[in-house]
Amino acid sequence: MSVADLLAVLFPQFALLHIEFVGSAGRWVRVHARGRTAGASCPGCGAWSERVHSGYERRIGDTAVCGQELVLHLRVRRFFCHNAECGKRTFAEQIPGLTFRYGRCIVPLRKVREAVALALGGRAGARLAEHLAVGVGRDALIRLLRALPDPATEPVRVLGVDDFALRKGHHYGTVLIDIERRRPVEVLPERSADALAAWLTEHPGVEVICRDRARYYAEGADRGAGTATQVADRYHLWANLGDAVERLVARLRPRWAPPVPEKEKVVPSEAPEGRRVRRTRERHAAVHALMDKGMGHSQVVAELGLDPKTVRRFMRAATAEELIGDRRTGRQSSLDGHAAYLVARFNEGCHSALRLHRELAERGLTVSERTVRRFVHRLRDNAKPATRPPVLKVRDVTRLVLTHPDNRPEGDRVLLKELIGRCRESDEACDLVSRFASMLVNRRGQEELEQWTADAEASRLPELRGFASGLRKDWEAVMAGLTLRWNSGPVEGHVNRIKMLKRQMFGRAKLDLLRKRVLLAT
Repeated sequence: MSVADLLAVLFPQFALLHIEFVGSAGRWVRVHARGRTAGASCPGCGAWSERVHSGYERRIGDTAVCGQELVLHLRVRRFFCHNAECGKRTFAEQIPGLTFRYGRCIVPLRKVREAVALALGGRAGARLAEHLAVGVGRDALIRLLRALPDPATEPVRVLGVDDFALRKGHHYGTVLIDIERRRPVEVLPERSADALAAWLTEHPGVEVICRDRARYYAEGADRGAGTATQVADRYHLWANLGDAVERLVARLRPRWAPPVPEKEKVVPSEAPEGRRVRRTRERHAAVHALMDKGMGHSQVVAELGLDPKTVRRFMRAATAEELIGDRRTGRQSSLDGHAAYLVARFNEGCHSALRLHRELAERGLTVSERTVRRFVHRLRDNAKPATRPPVLKVRDVTRLVLTHPDNRPEGDRVLLKELIGRCRESDEACDLVSRFASMLVNRRGQEELEQWTADAEASRLPELRGFASGLRKDWEAVMAGLTLRWNSGPVEGHVNRIKMLKRQMFGRAKLDLLRKRVLLAT
């Protein structure tokens, strides 16, 4: 291969240029060149012209060469347009595939910068561009993003709809996904039925709409595409069932708590002793132990570091009860008269200060929750939490119920069987959850959904009855979700990608910029 052929392969952008000078200065490589053609076509009418009006030099950025920025000093000619009907009298020549109007870089370099901006955004993209020797600032990258044209919207047959947080808890947008092509087609600035209905009206032809069970998306789909089949996503159906099961487990949890051993119970007739009472007993025992060794008053004071009057008072008292008196808990408390009830409830397994506070309010006692919480803490200190087995957490039991039986370890199977033995309602819950999971995985909604819903409504479990009632309100979409093959999986994937894009653009992005990156980035 000759040198000319090698240069043609490495620098194809210079094929239409006549190179006059190449030099290196610092981190830049400068190339002086001019066009090879005798004339140019008018961009207004397309007429060819070879009559030169004037000329000037353009400095254009080019792709990097051996880690150095390449700057092209291009001598550009301005031609007359001879077409009298054309609005242009003169025009500047453009090198096809290399330059464009008002461009400060060649076309290939602009595409590189656009790709960097789409992938990383402004700040991170500018740092990468510096390493690639295609220097561009973060603001310039953002301007490039905003200048990119929107992709052409092709007809959508299966549409996925979901929301994403613009500001979590305050403002949400909507992303629309072409499920068949797995590509985003639009980003709406709000989460409302009106926005979805307006888009569906402008883009007819949608036959299937995959959505979650939000009311506004169902209403928007009805108004914008009334003939389309709405499909409730199976993931959201399972998530809704999981929430119902978690509420059920939280309600049944006290029944699974193991009984409190007798030795760990607090004496129900007495309130717990305070720190001051315990300290009095300890000091009395220490003083009398030194007295038994034959120490006098001064020696005991020196040994224990107590006030002489305090030591004399302890030496005179035969027992600690003489110093404590009738008030073992210290100063008067608003819980006087209710301590026995609280101790009894504590021994029954109710250790929640919030629940005990509510029960006292129902008994007509006005007391702060903080006072009850302190009392419960003293009860816990007096109890002996030794070998009592821990009470399972709500999330752990919910996971046991929702896990496929074949995937449960042997220990979990034994534990679940033990819990079912303590509470028969959990057996019914496990059966209903297992049947719904089988119907969801195998998409047998057409055959089994009606019977399952009837059984759930007739059960003794109010949480599952509420879940079944919710299915009735969105029956057609739920039936389609448990029967058809469509789901919102691609939509959830793009929502996760939107979260990543938001983190990259934190503090700099508005919705229009986020929309460009969502629609154009691959």
